[in-house]
Amino acid sequence: MQLGWCLLLYGPLAFAQQDQPASSPSDAPDPDTGNSSVAASKSSSLPNLTPDANGALSQEQMRELTRVVAQNYRDNYKKERDYTYIDREVTNKLDGKGQIKSTETKTYEVMKLYGEPVARLIQKDDKPLNEKDAAKEEERIQKLAEKRKNESEEEQKKRLGEKEKARQKGREFVSEVADAYNFHLVGSEILNGRDTWVIDGEPRPDFHAHLKEAEVLSKFHGRLWIDKSEMQLAKMDIEAIDTASFGWVLVRLHKGTRVVYEQTRVNDEVWLPQHYEAKVDARIALFKSDNEQDAGTFRDYKKFRTSAKIVGMGEVTDEK
Repeated sequence: MQLGWCLLLYGPLAFAQQDQPASSPSDAPDPDTGNSSVAASKSSSLPNLTPDANGALSQEQMRELTRVVAQNYRDNYKKERDYTYIDREVTNKLDGKGQIKSTETKTYEVMKLYGEPVARLIQKDDKPLNEKDAAKEEERIQKLAEKRKNESEEEQKKRLGEKEKARQKGREFVSEVADAYNFHLVGSEILNGRDTWVIDGEPRPDFHAHLKEAEVLSKFHGRLWIDKSEMQLAKMDIEAIDTASFGWVLVRLHKGTRVVYEQTRVNDEVWLPQHYEAKVDARIALFKSDNEQDAGTFRDYKKFRTSAKIVGMGEVTDEK
C-alpha cells in the first residue's frame, strides 16, 4: 500500500479500530421501515440510527455506532490474524496531465511469521521473480524470522509497547471522529449481496480538534457502508476537499485525493479486505511529488492457526 493513501485511510479506519467495549443500545425503529419489531428481530445490539426529519444523525448516535462497530472490529481482528492471502497491487504513475506514464504491478504472499503478518514479494508485473530477486527476498524473510526467533524479552516488550502506543493514539483520534462531521443517513444499499446502511459525512465548520492529528478531519468528506446484520465497515469512499498535511516530514495530500476501500465476509465468520482504489496527489516535504493511481485486490484467503510459521521458501506449516 502506498504512503499517501495509507495516511488517508488512517482516520476512517480508526473509526472502526477504536478499542472500547460495545455499548448496549436499546432496540430502535428500523431507519428504513420505522418498524421496531423488524429492528429487534435483526439484532438486539443494533444502535439507534433513526434520523431526524432532515435525515441527519446526531453526534450521540454516531458515537454509539462507533462503539458498536469498534467492538465488532476487535472481535473480527482476532479471527483475521488466522488468515493468509495474496495481495496484488497496481501502481500507475501519472504525468502532469493525469495520463499514465508507467505501470508497476507487485504481488505479495502475506503469511504469518511468529504470530505476525509478513508480506513476501512473489511476482513483479505478473511474472515470477527471477532467481536473483527471489533469493534476495528469501534472505530478507529469513533474516526477519531469525530476528523474531531470537528476540529478547526486553526487545519484545519494547515492540509490543510501541504497538500499544499506536493503538492508544488511534483511540484518541477516533474519539474526535463523531464530533468532526455532520452525518446523514442516505438509506440502504445491497453491497455484495448484503444489506448495508449508507452514511454520508461532511465536516462541521465549528469543529475544533483536541488532538493535533485530528485537525485533518476537516479536510475530508466521504461515505460509509455499514453492514446491518454484522455491524462491520463494509466499504468507505473518502475524498480530500482541501490540502491536508501529515507528520513531521510534511506529507501534503492535495484536493481530489480519493480512496475507496471494500471488505467482504469470508467463511461466514470473518471480514477481510477485498479491494481498494486510490487516486493520490501528494507532495513529500518540498522535494518529491507523487501523483498516481493505485489499486489492490486480495484473494486466496486460507485459514491457518496463529502458530503457523515459515520454515523455508514456499513452505508453510500449520501446527495443529
